[in-house]
Amino acid sequence: MNKKACVIMMSVMILLAACSANQTKISPIETTSSTPAAVATIIPSPVPSATPVPTPVPAVTTPAPEVVKKEYHMNKNYDIVPNDPNGNKKIVLLTFDDGPKEQAMNQALIDILKKHNAKAIFFLNGYRIKQKPELVKLIHDSGNPIGNHAWDHDNMKSMTNEKIDQQVDDVQKIVKELTGKPPEFFRPPFGSGNDYLKAKVKDNKMLYMTWSNGSLDWDMTNKNNDSGKVIENVMKQLRGGSNILMHELPWTIKALDTLLTQLEEKGYSFVDPNAIELEMK
Repeated sequence: MNKKACVIMMSVMILLAACSANQTKISPIETTSSTPAAVATIIPSPVPSATPVPTPVPAVTTPAPEVVKKEYHMNKNYDIVPNDPNGNKKIVLLTFDDGPKEQAMNQALIDILKKHNAKAIFFLNGYRIKQKPELVKLIHDSGNPIGNHAWDHDNMKSMTNEKIDQQVDDVQKIVKELTGKPPEFFRPPFGSGNDYLKAKVKDNKMLYMTWSNGSLDWDMTNKNNDSGKVIENVMKQLRGGSNILMHELPWTIKALDTLLTQLEEKGYSFVDPNAIELEMK
């Protein structure tokens, strides 16, 4: 091989060696995928939120009316008698007729009765009820029973049957409208009635009564009255079971506290009218 050929050969071999060396020095290139690697994400399971429990609201209920045991009855003399023969006979029934008149008088009567833990029947006239219905509610709400004293304060003994019906029924109706309960006691004006009236009252499930102890307060006037005499009249007639008739009058109200005190001092107690049976015996 001539010298020129040797030189060429040598150059080629050097060049090839250099290329091979360069390839071994090249560092590997880290490649990344264009798609990011999936990252495991922990998603917490939804925790059900606590359902709010509503605060219990007490139901609004109407209290049941107090049930009073029927421990007494009225006899033919209109006295109040215990059903038990051995029961307390030193009792009296308090009643007031011819109202309602004035709030001040009604409130005074109610307050005195409450002071002595007593109740009374308020026998009311229909025409007065119509004039002052708010006083009917005042008496009823105080726990004292409303009695039917006819619509007008007329003598019912000689009335026609139709007129009697009107006198009784109209009072029953207006009292029930005002209080939710019709009267259970009836007292005829002047204590005067007839057989038809008594049957009518019984049909209305009321107890017909007059009185057995009259205070005579109705004989007094604004100019001529004496509260001491009211007390004296009652005490003179006093006996066990006295059904005491009084009225919504200023001198009677003035006498009442002292009268009830004297009755208590003599050992008498006051009958709750609600404890009286509605049948005469």
